[in-house]
Amino acid sequence: MLKKTLIFGHRGYPHKFPENSLAGFKYAINHGIDGLEFDVHLTKDNVPVIMHDEKIDRTTNGTGEIRSYTFSELRQFQLSDGQRVPTLKELLDIADKQPVHLNLEFKTNEIHYENIEKIVLDMVKNYDLVYPVIYSSFNLDSLKIAYKIDPTQQYCFLSEHDIKNPRELVTKEHLVGLHLSHYVPMKNIKERIWTVDDPKIQKHLFAQNVAGIFTNNFEAAEKVQSGSLA
Repeated sequence: MLKKTLIFGHRGYPHKFPENSLAGFKYAINHGIDGLEFDVHLTKDNVPVIMHDEKIDRTTNGTGEIRSYTFSELRQFQLSDGQRVPTLKELLDIADKQPVHLNLEFKTNEIHYENIEKIVLDMVKNYDLVYPVIYSSFNLDSLKIAYKIDPTQQYCFLSEHDIKNPRELVTKEHLVGLHLSHYVPMKNIKERIWTVDDPKIQKHLFAQNVAGIFTNNFEAAEKVQSGSLA
């Protein structure tokens, strides 16, 4: 039997909770989600925190870049429902020993935070996670640095463009897969597609047996996968 496509909550469960929020992650884990996708930055004092943007303007009641604040300063701001910006440690604390796949994106394509790869890899080692973390980035340099630090981990390249010679890239850069914005038929390459909320496209991707999809509404995607939602 073919392995089923894993459904990852894109930034947690933004259909019901603020994106990249601890409450969204907790709900998803408690309701049996396959995997969680989230983005990691560093504060001014090198604390890994979870947020999509480099700036806090869109998702909090504050303004400015994450790296311009110390962690304690950053915690003064709130997400739309009053929650604080979560740390990587807080997410790892709730994911520890839970049967959930974690897809950690090094958010380094706009700002390459110094030493972020080592700081994150060292922190993850302290946890007893059921599955190996999937590390992804749009920044290939981040993945190269991480691979040099720990070649035993799973690294995946994010792209919204067509990749020429994907097999060559995967082999050369020691990748275990590609995370693409659209499906491209590829043999023997793990492919995870973002961000898929359309049930028809989800159904097609499940039929193609891709390794994973990222979606803002994992509960709806599960219904599509199980056939209970046409």
